[in-house]
Amino acid sequence: MNNQTTPSLSTLMEEHLYRLNQISSQTRDFFQKTGYTVPAYFQEEYTSLTTNFAQIKQQIINLEKISEDQIALVEIGQVINSTHLLDDVLRIVMDTIVRLLRAERGFLMLRAENGEMGIRVARNWEQETVNPSEFAISRTVVERVVSAGNPVLTTNAQEDPRFGNQDSVISYHLRSILCVPLTVKDQLTGVIYADNRIRTGLFTQRECELLVAFSNQAAVAIENARLFESLRASLSKVTELNNLMENIFSSIASGVITADIRDNIISCNQAVEVILGIGKQQLIGQNLFQALSPFGDEFSRHIQRVRDTDLNIVALEFEPTLPGRGRIDVSLNISPLKDADQRSQGVALVVDDLTEKKRLQSRQRLFERMVSPTVIGSINPDQLQLGGKRTEITTLFVDIRGFSGFSEVTEPEELVAILNSYLAAAADAILSFDGTIDKFLGDAVMAWFNAPIPQPDHEMRAVRAAISIREQAGLLHKTLPQNYHLAFGAGIHYGEAVLGLVGTEKRLEYTAIGDSVNIAKRIQENAEANQILISAETYAQVASRVDARPVGSIQLKGKSHPISVYEIIQLW
Repeated sequence: MNNQTTPSLSTLMEEHLYRLNQISSQTRDFFQKTGYTVPAYFQEEYTSLTTNFAQIKQQIINLEKISEDQIALVEIGQVINSTHLLDDVLRIVMDTIVRLLRAERGFLMLRAENGEMGIRVARNWEQETVNPSEFAISRTVVERVVSAGNPVLTTNAQEDPRFGNQDSVISYHLRSILCVPLTVKDQLTGVIYADNRIRTGLFTQRECELLVAFSNQAAVAIENARLFESLRASLSKVTELNNLMENIFSSIASGVITADIRDNIISCNQAVEVILGIGKQQLIGQNLFQALSPFGDEFSRHIQRVRDTDLNIVALEFEPTLPGRGRIDVSLNISPLKDADQRSQGVALVVDDLTEKKRLQSRQRLFERMVSPTVIGSINPDQLQLGGKRTEITTLFVDIRGFSGFSEVTEPEELVAILNSYLAAAADAILSFDGTIDKFLGDAVMAWFNAPIPQPDHEMRAVRAAISIREQAGLLHKTLPQNYHLAFGAGIHYGEAVLGLVGTEKRLEYTAIGDSVNIAKRIQENAEANQILISAETYAQVASRVDARPVGSIQLKGKSHPISVYEIIQLW
């Protein structure tokens, strides 16, 4: 296989011209040897022929140069458009320019946001980045190109009257300089500057035209790369923002569901999976009403109302029964889902799980039936500690008389209902006087006054509570059958006790312990139906405000000496 390079047309013309000269020389030698004179017409034809050959040769050379330039431009266009990375485009542009122009150095300057021209890339003939310390260029030439928008060519800047007296030209020994503008949509965005500090006459009009043509392609490629970088940066920011929103969307405690105008669920966060007990993959793409069918028909009506009015609906409460969780309590906010132009795109739901909150509220309500709200407000959960504090209290015990016999002839469910009715009446009466219910002991209630909040009239409060309990029992009798009529017996005593938290950190009980508590219990055990007995210590504190009669001394279980007690008849 012949791997030799095909000679160019100008080379062939050179060879033919050489052969023509040889033939002419041989012809003259022949005429001289034969003694004949070379004919005039021969000399004329030869001269004309060689002249034509020379002209054709020059034209061919010029055409070949134009062809080379066009091929170079095509190749350059392919190369600089092969990447959208701005730094790569700038490097390729400058390396190509230095190679095509046979320049020593090439600089590409771009207009910054402040309007100033700054060197963005500088390359030398060895395809290396020029050290910033060698950024010695003619600012006068650059400023002329920037101000006029036309290319500047000088074959020897040292002798050029336009620049020869410029300090930068003299001190930097600048000679051949070629500088052309970079223009995109009639806007000058930068300049390309090439020079040689040793050779003069390096650049001609041909190189200038070639660089101008090339700069047009380079300017577009650079602008495209800039736009690509800007787009990539914007995309990166959007991606980062999207990731942030996804993280926020996933981390919020409230469940969020969005559905399009066709009622298909298009997004939901992790909280929805936890609250509803349904996997995200099971929700996305599903019909909103089918996926949330346990919410009932009322849910559908609210969705339609939001669509019709374009208004939000907040704090809707539902109690759906879900396969994964059973019955739960949820709060639902429904809002129109709109785009940037405020066009409706569907609906957005915010779901909050109220199950635990409702459970705690139920416990709170139960606690409030045991302890006065005033007492609850005074307790700081963060300061609760095991142990007690000695204080004076008035203890009240009440017990349902005849309950044991009543329970023997009553069904358990009915028995509990009746018991709760009487105990509720007793609890309401105690709490109405800001008493603290310690505990329910079967059919009995233990309570005290003067703690944890001091009450100067705590003895009287206990007496009033006992009278109210007796009255409440009478009111129950009006609503209950005769065989359900039961009565209370009450015992009250005033004295010291230790109040505090007893138990463990997992199970605490706020209670009162002491002999005074035991005495109140024993007094209550001696009270008959509808009888309120108080100790002599208690009577001494309330004697001026109650009508009471002495019952005498009673021997209490566990006590070595009998104590005096009084029966409360009524209040003065």
